[in-house]
Amino acid sequence: MSVQKFFGADGVSLERVVINGPQGSSAEVYLYGATVTSWKCAGKERLFVSKQAKLDGSKPVRGGIPLVFPQFGPGDLPQHGFARTRNWTLVYAEEHGQGVVVNLQLKDNEDTRASKWPYKFDLLYTIDLTATTLSTIIKYENVDSQPFSFTSLMHTYLRVPDIASTTVTGLKDVVYADKIKGGSDLVEERDAVTVNANEDRVYVDVPGIVKVNCGNESIAIRRFNFKDIVLWNPWAEKAAEMSDFADDEYPQMICVEAGTVASKITLNPGQTISCGQILTCEDSASRI
Repeated sequence: MSVQKFFGADGVSLERVVINGPQGSSAEVYLYGATVTSWKCAGKERLFVSKQAKLDGSKPVRGGIPLVFPQFGPGDLPQHGFARTRNWTLVYAEEHGQGVVVNLQLKDNEDTRASKWPYKFDLLYTIDLTATTLSTIIKYENVDSQPFSFTSLMHTYLRVPDIASTTVTGLKDVVYADKIKGGSDLVEERDAVTVNANEDRVYVDVPGIVKVNCGNESIAIRRFNFKDIVLWNPWAEKAAEMSDFADDEYPQMICVEAGTVASKITLNPGQTISCGQILTCEDSASRI
């Protein structure tokens, strides 16, 4: 097990950290946006990153696990806030009994304080890799003198063999908003949700574990203090509109995103909250 930091010596490439865990597991995270861009479990890549993604800091990384904070979607700030376009600091990395843990940090600075969300904050991001799991947890701390509120989400792009045979379970009877077709108090009736068109849904107050299944591959998503799940796939028409996403890539991915976005999290001065997810390989290959 090991952790290696690679510097962008060519003046274009960004700094990144490569984590080598037990039983061939590995992960990669860019300090730009603290974006996890690779997670390998049981010999397979589990995250999707577009082959047209910009890895030079010119825009957020299209794929992996971009971090949304302090704003989900459009609003007073740029789309999805500023955390995914800031350079984070590597605090420490160490091995533990089951794997490797890396901590990254982001604090307010002059630019964030000059934005329309001007508060002082401290984010500590813990990435924990074991043979079959990837844990991504953020501790949010209010170091300001006044309360603040925010929304946050882990915009996880999962790689799937084929979107046509992919199902998402754990959402039955959950209320959701459909951002494509409209409607905010719809109820999911399906045991296994499938995607066959451009989908952008916010499932509110999801009660338990959500799983993404395709053939013998399965990823379980367990949330920690995140209430909601966003389900997204651009399909052909939306993919064609994105310069950093190839037209033919949408069948290879699905976004199942843990966050609190339908309501806001409020922290008083000095208060903290930790939120995140644990991704677990549960397909047959991971149990060999």
